Amino acid sequence: MSSSKPISQFGPSQSQLSPGLYIVATPIGNLRDITLRAVDVLSAADRILAEDTRQTRKLLSAYNIDTPLTAYHDHNVARMLPKVLSWLEKGEIIAQVSDAGTPLVSDPGFKLVRDVIAGGFNVMPIPGPSAPLAALVVAGLPSDQFLFSGFLPSKSKARQSALKDITGLRASLIFFESGKRIADSLADMQTILGDRPAAIARELTKTYEEVRRGTLSELIQNVSINPPKGEIVIIVGPAEHADVWDHGAVDKALLDLLPELGAKRASAEIASLSGWTKRDVYQRALALK
Repeated sequence: MSSSKPISQFGPSQSQLSPGLYIVATPIGNLRDITLRAVDVLSAADRILAEDTRQTRKLLSAYNIDTPLTAYHDHNVARMLPKVLSWLEKGEIIAQVSDAGTPLVSDPGFKLVRDVIAGGFNVMPIPGPSAPLAALVVAGLPSDQFLFSGFLPSKSKARQSALKDITGLRASLIFFESGKRIADSLADMQTILGDRPAAIARELTKTYEEVRRGTLSELIQNVSINPPKGEIVIIVGPAEHADVWDHGAVDKALLDLLPELGAKRASAEIASLSGWTKRDVYQRALALK
């Protein structure tokens, strides 16, 4: 481990931090949204694993942090993972960040955490900014239960299929989307989910932050006139008075459809009507067979 170095006047010295992997949330836009503890850990770490070192360097420069940066992303996992584990074996303090927000949320960082845990090393969360939660709290939609689904498939058929799996959930639904695909995604959401209340939040915490609210049909019309740009989060309200089938109703429907459609097609059909996920219906189908 490298020699101890002081960090902020409020935080611990490096020698007071336990060796291990620290999952550090970073600002999603406004650089002042970083937490004091995140600054402490990034300053005290032996190295920082960054999705894009150029992006992370901007943040470090703003807080006079000179910790070495190491690129860690989808394309170099096979080469870098053994190195990360060897650094942890030596007792190093390693921080992992994404380009913005909380690492592992809609990114592949969980693979690193999984292997670090399997190796018997400590993993510590350093919580902070999160685009899905930031969007949810300003959407004006129910927040007691919610599902974050990340990016939906890019093709309409696959996107509609994914939406059918969650159509009956009594929870607000949160998605990431790009400006190029948002009109098509909203249209598929209206087709599958119905004309629910929804919100579009874009460029959160940045100069051009904006939240648009309305029904899905209203938002479809809105984006056709004024297409949004930048990083976008879509929040869709929960199904109203969702009629979720009980086990008996699902089993009866499966028994009727299994001989004709088979387990896979029957499960997809029943999931779209029952409020159950396709996976859960399919498991019932296998049990009945």
